[in-house]
Amino acid sequence: MPRLRDIVIVEDRTAESRCDEGFLTLRRLRLRNEYDDGSSSEVYPCDLVSRRGSDAVVAVLYQLDGDRQVKVLLREGIRAPVFLRQHKQYVHADPRVYLSVGELVAGMVEDDDGPGSAGLAKRAAAEAEEEAGLKVPTEDFRMLGEETFASPGTGDEKLYYCAAQAPLDEAHPGAGDGTVMEEGAHIRVLGLAEAIESCRRGEVPDMKTEVGLLRLADHLGYLPQLDCFVDELPAEWSARYQRLGVDAS
Repeated sequence: MPRLRDIVIVEDRTAESRCDEGFLTLRRLRLRNEYDDGSSSEVYPCDLVSRRGSDAVVAVLYQLDGDRQVKVLLREGIRAPVFLRQHKQYVHADPRVYLSVGELVAGMVEDDDGPGSAGLAKRAAAEAEEEAGLKVPTEDFRMLGEETFASPGTGDEKLYYCAAQAPLDEAHPGAGDGTVMEEGAHIRVLGLAEAIESCRRGEVPDMKTEVGLLRLADHLGYLPQLDCFVDELPAEWSARYQRLGVDAS
């Protein structure tokens, strides 16, 4: 697959398209807050961006080898919205051109996935096969705490995080969803500490990926700053360790 050189805007339909059309929809609302003492706020505008459908699941695929080295899988591909940032002016100048973005495997929950953690695991397994070519049993996935909002100031989408061990050396980009948006993707396998550091350095500038990787570290009891597990610490220190949150099964 040739390397991306440019993305050309062939047509801008913004002015002629309705807010409720397209992959993303926009509701332009006027709201009023009502308080329990009977008072209310002034009416104020609020724009709400939504995707047609449900929320999304983030699948953290990892491998823990015999030497207790943790590796994780990222799928790197073209993301047109951030590539097109180069055509805008920002107060805080960003000199980077994002030819691709590394991310954890993720996808929207679909109607036939079913409710609850079982439905999320089913979607995670489907995305693992679609995006990374890996067949991971649904029962292998474990939830990593509760959900987060992707951007609560502008959207209502929630992200659910789960993790499963997988043979990462067998991974390949997979068939994807068949759209141009997923053309040219490739797989990267990194050490967990290296992947987290890449997020902090801006080399993997995807928020859900950093959150998912940090939750995986907590789930495994792995301390990336020390490159060791909690049970390798002196007893008086390991006894003080507590996971941040509850690992739901």
